[in-house]
Amino acid sequence: MTGRIALPAPAVIAAIVTVLLWSSAFVVIRSVGEHFSPGAMAFGRLSVGLLGLSVFALRYRRAIPRGRALGLVIGYGLLWFGGYTVLLNWAERHLDAGTAALLVNFAPILVAVFAGLFMAEGFPRPLVVGMVIAFAGVLLIAAGGSRGGTNDLIGVVLGLVTAVLYAAGVLMQKVALRTVDAITATWVGCMAGLVATIPFAPQAVREIADAPVGSIAGVVFLGLGPTAIAFTTWAYALTRTDAGKMAATSLTVPAITIFLSWIFLGEVPTVLGLIGGALCLGGVALSRRSPKSSIEDAAAAGARAPADRSSISE
Repeated sequence: MTGRIALPAPAVIAAIVTVLLWSSAFVVIRSVGEHFSPGAMAFGRLSVGLLGLSVFALRYRRAIPRGRALGLVIGYGLLWFGGYTVLLNWAERHLDAGTAALLVNFAPILVAVFAGLFMAEGFPRPLVVGMVIAFAGVLLIAAGGSRGGTNDLIGVVLGLVTAVLYAAGVLMQKVALRTVDAITATWVGCMAGLVATIPFAPQAVREIADAPVGSIAGVVFLGLGPTAIAFTTWAYALTRTDAGKMAATSLTVPAITIFLSWIFLGEVPTVLGLIGGALCLGGVALSRRSPKSSIEDAAAAGARAPADRSSISE
């Protein structure tokens, strides 16, 4: 198959679960943001997430990582569980859910760049061209506005910073998962993120006391679904493929988020924002293509057909 490896069926299912739950998270964050501040929402979400993950951790009882592996897990926990969660909550106070999802999903480009620099995955021409196209899309998103006006610059910057934290977290996690199992890595990472958000605990207690039941249920959902379950299924799938391919699976998140946001919140990014999002996602998709031309791929596939007709490649 010329080095192209299909994901095992369980990993595909895990990736689909992750994408669906993370897509819903953008909408729920936007919905409950009226009653919870960014830090308090993050603390509540991670508290529930850690409780859920503890059930898995106690069930499997794997050894806690040590040394460099522990440092990597704590590092990605602080960046992804802690920093990313707080900043995404903050960004969605300035952006609609769909626009936030479009900006955050610039991360696969960053993952590919970082992987090329630090994980020897290289810098093929499609990556360079894809970067340019995706960056042009980000500029259109920033200029396109939401709800009829110009996007808040703070929201755009926060969205891009969350993408950087996401990308850095994916790569640190990928290295850690070479020696740490998915459940333990996710549990310890969530614990590190929760510790980082402890300063928001008093504020979270006050806001929970005043919040309606629906908003509290939303935070509980964020902890159990997009955190405990989705991060575990993500880590499981990530151990079975490379960082770039897994990050690229998130390309479907903005489309699902925009659909859910339209149905439940009545929010849709502007036409210019959607065009920018399409460019951004198209650039990411292009960045993951093989340097071979499609004609060469087709010819190679034809030559291989009799030998591997029953195989499915990505």
